[in-house]
Amino acid sequence: MDTAKDSQVRRLRLPEQVTAIYRAVRELESRYPRKFTPDGHLVGSIGEVIAAEALGLTLYPMSHVGHDAYDADGDVQIKMTAGKSISMYEESDRLVVLQVVSPEEAEIVYDGPGKPAWDAAGKTAKNGQRSVSLAKLRAIASRISTPSP
Repeated sequence: MDTAKDSQVRRLRLPEQVTAIYRAVRELESRYPRKFTPDGHLVGSIGEVIAAEALGLTLYPMSHVGHDAYDADGDVQIKMTAGKSISMYEESDRLVVLQVVSPEEAEIVYDGPGKPAWDAAGKTAKNGQRSVSLAKLRAIASRISTPSP
């Protein structure tokens, strides 16, 4: 398995229905002094279907323990955020992290082994999750895809 996909930025076109959600959020935030960031199951499910289609993954049924999808190389945990970090309950075999960068696009921040991401995450919080910044994930992806001489 390719441990981390190339370090070039890869953007994915979001479906029109998802674009409409993010445009509505942008309009609300420009009109009112509040954050309207969609999160929770909505963003997670969007990330799962976007990654599955873009990367040729097969989704497990909802609430599958540990991983969201799989392919010929094994199990995949998928995370998507409009923020600057993601949270994990456990180490995954392969981790794919997407960031919403505009109402129309998401960027693949990380696509590689779960262990380096888990190891870079902070201490376990009260909710049982560990968080890692997207900046750390980008740095890990860069190191993995550019092997030392």
